[in-house]
Amino acid sequence: MPAVHAVPSRSSSSASGARAFLQSGHWPTLLASFLYFDFCFAIWVLNGAMGPFISETFQLSAAQKGSMISVPILAGALMRFPLGVLSQYIGRKNAALVEMALIVAALVFGYLAVDTYDEVILMGVLLGIAGASFGVALSLGSGWFPPKYKGLAMGLAGAGNSGTVLAVLFAPPLATKFGWQAVYGLAALTMLVPMLVMWFAAKEPPDREHQTFRQHVACLFEKDGWAFSLIYIVTFGGFIGLASFLPTYFYDQFKVTKVEAGQLTMLATLMGSAVRVVGGYISDRVGGIHTLTGVLLAVAATLVLCGMSSGSVAATTLLFMLCFACLGAGNGALFQLVPLRWPLTTAVAGSMIGEIGALGGGFIPNAMGLSKQYFGTYLWGFVSFAALAVLMLVMLRVVQIRWTRTWAEKGGRARQATTGEAGGASYRLDA
Repeated sequence: MPAVHAVPSRSSSSASGARAFLQSGHWPTLLASFLYFDFCFAIWVLNGAMGPFISETFQLSAAQKGSMISVPILAGALMRFPLGVLSQYIGRKNAALVEMALIVAALVFGYLAVDTYDEVILMGVLLGIAGASFGVALSLGSGWFPPKYKGLAMGLAGAGNSGTVLAVLFAPPLATKFGWQAVYGLAALTMLVPMLVMWFAAKEPPDREHQTFRQHVACLFEKDGWAFSLIYIVTFGGFIGLASFLPTYFYDQFKVTKVEAGQLTMLATLMGSAVRVVGGYISDRVGGIHTLTGVLLAVAATLVLCGMSSGSVAATTLLFMLCFACLGAGNGALFQLVPLRWPLTTAVAGSMIGEIGALGGGFIPNAMGLSKQYFGTYLWGFVSFAALAVLMLVMLRVVQIRWTRTWAEKGGRARQATTGEAGGASYRLDA
């Protein structure tokens, strides 16, 4: 009688794969990084989530709304690189704890002292402290994991941009009940959760290296650094800019309630946050370059369609969900490539790329506000950003030729050799 061999089921294979992933690194640090980034992201977009309330209080014009929403984005972008450099000297865990303590102080100020439009702008600058967390969170979360799992680990840590969901879901009803200034005080209390988890659960990864400041900032002077940053202007800048502006857009365009505007925004941003992990996972297998190519095409198409569907809240919401899914996948794909290109300075490179990319997030609220104020429609704000996505796609297809000849496999996958070169410097892929 022939022997019968059991065939492993797909579920058992997936379970063993997940187990192998978790055992290859330090999952409590990954969890702490996710919570740190998640709560920081929620704080970063608070003014956007409460945009309809703040706008109504001060009777803001369309251009003023865009400016008010863009300030935290721009401030957070400018603070990312300094925090990344600091993390190289005091460690990523310590840098995260310092940042969260400063965020709590800023939120207490917002609760006690913000009463005028100028003070809202100042509060926007202080909320930017929370936006600095990106590079440190991703490097801390992925630092314990080997190269073949870097994309997935960074995707899981980066899924903390689901903090936008927390902000748009909870801030509007809390602002309705207690007043929007009180939300700052309540948010200060919530920051204690990621601080405690970080303090007790996280461990500094072993991949920290002592380098000179010049070595830390070397990626600022490399063409690849700027190519990554410009692409990230579309994927992440688009995510944070749209996520911050959508409550105001839904409220103004479709005359829904402030709470409903937050709920509609939540549907879109939830897609972007969830699919970021998928983007990193897929990129580990087919390559970040291939993934980004599809993402940029889809983003350009959906942005134009979003602008043209302004008469239907249902169609617009569905298109935004698709657009955010593409943006989220693009964020995961790009940061699958970062540790391949800069394996020993991932935190600093990630902070620099994140800084410039987040600066792009300030473009959308201002473009939307100016388009509405001067042309009576938001359409041209969408079209301008779609055009930028197409330009970045053309650039990607040009630079990827050199990338796949030097530090990545075809399509942007990790090289299988134990040693390689990036930018002329030898590195260990298991470092």
